Amino acid sequence: MRKEILFLAALASCMSSFAQHFEKTAQGGKFQTAQPVLNGEVIFYSPSIVRIVKYPSAEMPEKKSYPVIKTPEKVEIAYTQNGNTVCMTAGKMKVTLDVATGKVTYTDEKGKTLLNEKVEGTNFIPRKDVNRDAYTVSQAFSLAPEEAIYGLGQRQSGAMNHRNQQIHLSNGNTNICIPYFTSEKGYGVYWDNPGISDFSDTPYETSFSSQVGLCSDYYFLYKDGTQDGVIACIRDLTGKATMFPLWTMGYWQCRERYKSPDELCGVLDKYRKLEIPLDGIVQDWQYWGCDSNWNAMKFMNPRYINKMDDPAALRYLPNDEDKNARYPKPRFKSPEEMVEYVHKNNAHLMISVWASFGPWTDQYKELDKMGALLKFETWPPKSGAHPYDPFNKDARDLYWRYLSHLHQMGIDAWWTDSTEPDHLNPKESDFDLQTADGSFRSVHNAFPLSHNRGIYEHQRAVSDAKRVFQMTRSGYLGQQHYGALSWSGDVVSSWDVLRQQIPAGLNFTLCGIPFWNTDLGGFFGWEYNNDCTNVAYQELHARWFQWGCFMPLMRNHCSSPMLNEIDLFGKEGDWAYDAQKRAIELRYRLLPYIYSLNGAVVQEDGCMMRPLVMDFATDRKAILLDNEYLFGKQILVRPVTEPLYTKKVEGNKGVTTVPDVAKASAPVKVYLPKGTKWIDFWTNETVEGGQDIQRECPVDILPLYIKAGSILPLGPKVQYSSEKKWDNLDICVYPGADGEFTLYEDEFDNYNYEKGAFSTIRFHWNDATRTLTIDNRQGEFPHMLKKRNFRITLMQPGKPSAETVTVKPDQKVTYSGKKISIKL
Repeated sequence: MRKEILFLAALASCMSSFAQHFEKTAQGGKFQTAQPVLNGEVIFYSPSIVRIVKYPSAEMPEKKSYPVIKTPEKVEIAYTQNGNTVCMTAGKMKVTLDVATGKVTYTDEKGKTLLNEKVEGTNFIPRKDVNRDAYTVSQAFSLAPEEAIYGLGQRQSGAMNHRNQQIHLSNGNTNICIPYFTSEKGYGVYWDNPGISDFSDTPYETSFSSQVGLCSDYYFLYKDGTQDGVIACIRDLTGKATMFPLWTMGYWQCRERYKSPDELCGVLDKYRKLEIPLDGIVQDWQYWGCDSNWNAMKFMNPRYINKMDDPAALRYLPNDEDKNARYPKPRFKSPEEMVEYVHKNNAHLMISVWASFGPWTDQYKELDKMGALLKFETWPPKSGAHPYDPFNKDARDLYWRYLSHLHQMGIDAWWTDSTEPDHLNPKESDFDLQTADGSFRSVHNAFPLSHNRGIYEHQRAVSDAKRVFQMTRSGYLGQQHYGALSWSGDVVSSWDVLRQQIPAGLNFTLCGIPFWNTDLGGFFGWEYNNDCTNVAYQELHARWFQWGCFMPLMRNHCSSPMLNEIDLFGKEGDWAYDAQKRAIELRYRLLPYIYSLNGAVVQEDGCMMRPLVMDFATDRKAILLDNEYLFGKQILVRPVTEPLYTKKVEGNKGVTTVPDVAKASAPVKVYLPKGTKWIDFWTNETVEGGQDIQRECPVDILPLYIKAGSILPLGPKVQYSSEKKWDNLDICVYPGADGEFTLYEDEFDNYNYEKGAFSTIRFHWNDATRTLTIDNRQGEFPHMLKKRNFRITLMQPGKPSAETVTVKPDQKVTYSGKKISIKL
């Protein structure tokens, strides 16, 4: 009997060994499970990045990854095997595979569980993708019950933490869908399927599911347990961020829309006359004319080319304009004159270009012959316009061929609008339309990445003298590598929507994409009758505007018929005017700090907007907040997200609730994260962290707190970013802890920094000895400042805030690139 039992056990063991299998590979291992039969691979791309692929076919399917540009590097992997369990250890993480089930578990170097796949959590349901055999694919994980997770692109849910959410991942205006989440534990998971998908989190499982796929394919990222480490992994996997020009860090004026060169240049004149700093102005849509001529990428609107008396040209007049209207004699005779004038007045011009074309355009006709149009209805409605296929290389080439005309004209930046793309009256059959890479359904969410990447690569091929800058309405993982940032889309002007934008931008940042902004004041102003003199709107606009000072891009924008130029809010002495001017001037004061953050993004895989989980992961209260963040590692920003001095009444009219808004002061609740002291930016008073406080907030300031030990380099008063050299910078030291900061500089607008043409100066504060050390300058570039003055001040109560240039610094030092120490 005993022999029989042993024989059966041996037979079962042989059958098990035959049915399930693990084989070491140079990058990890291949495996096959028994029930159900499933093949898979564990592929280490680095000690911090591992890819897990599972498939029901005998061989791994061929598959394109749109964001992933990294190829696997040589990784030292330690293997241990115990029965059906194989452990692979690299770097600070261990990947454990159950060969019998295919389940994967991730632990850190101390054995603490980071993430579990669910048993039998990988599922394939056969389906047809048009004429191709495919699957609906899903992968489920088990998270710790109270674990907070972030990411998933830009959502309008108003929440930082994405637990207990069901999210349909299909890009649309105001929602950017990225199938990636990251945990407070310091790991990230990227589901590498660009098609229409879903994310689900319930008490039982957390999962991704895609409508179309040939395999389950995801990347697990873990470096050192920090969000900075995870973001470094994302950039390693999908590409380093690119530097934006200094001028893009200044103030942008924009609205829908300036209808002639005279109008646009007149706005620029107004800002210069009022001495309101400005670096960018935007030409929005319809410079090409009517809807049928949508996105012709040429100035064909007769008002722009001085042909209002030409019947042939009037054919292109925008649909909403009166052809019989007469205007004064134009000051500017051509778009070229407009561009030249903007540049002569020390500003830069961004122009709107779309991912779709109207039927009158030459692009449409060529693309139609190529079979490179996606023929569903897009914006503008009933115009006959269709998106192009950015997955088609020839179509991308064509796109740049037409866009290069504007590039040669001297246009400085691209507003790549509607890159979801807009999809009006969608039908299920629309998603069966074929792109060069398969059905639209299977690649949908990668559309904006392919489109912006095409423009970036073509412009880089022409010249490296000017940095590519694209502002795009949608996005995808890896966008940071192609000179693009996103904004939060066409959002409504309301306090609720303002609040929603904060976690929307912070979660987008946690996807490794450092550059983001919103339309300051909101886009659609209908809740305030599209009236910028409505005092209830003015308070909302002022608060949104103040927050904009602490975004990577500070850009004013609104939808017609709302108007938003600063002079329309009043004049000097009027609170709505003064609050905006104060915010803009503070932005320019901060430029050396902001540009250094830009440099850290590129050189150190940093982030400009830092959700509190990045720096205070152990502070449970902080990591769940949805209305605060750090701008860089030094400045705590708490936007004001509710009205304090006005309200709406019947008919959306606004009234004040205080006798004088300019003199009013009401409290705003602020949480100061624990583990550090905080210094009030406006008063230099120190407050202990780990507590809620009430901060009085007049209408022209928002709560700002500087982390103890911070060093802020601050610039001179200017009208545009490059007006004055940074040869006399204020260095403001906030005591209470040791700290450091690195001042980054380069040539401000080319790609020579990629060849090492930049410099850094590290400042270190020793709080115990009250000593500021300025290290040896590292690096160099042509025409850099070899000698400069630093005006150093220890920020303490009783001294003026750092908002304006310091009149009486504590010390002045001349710096020539050699290490010096200053006792304060």
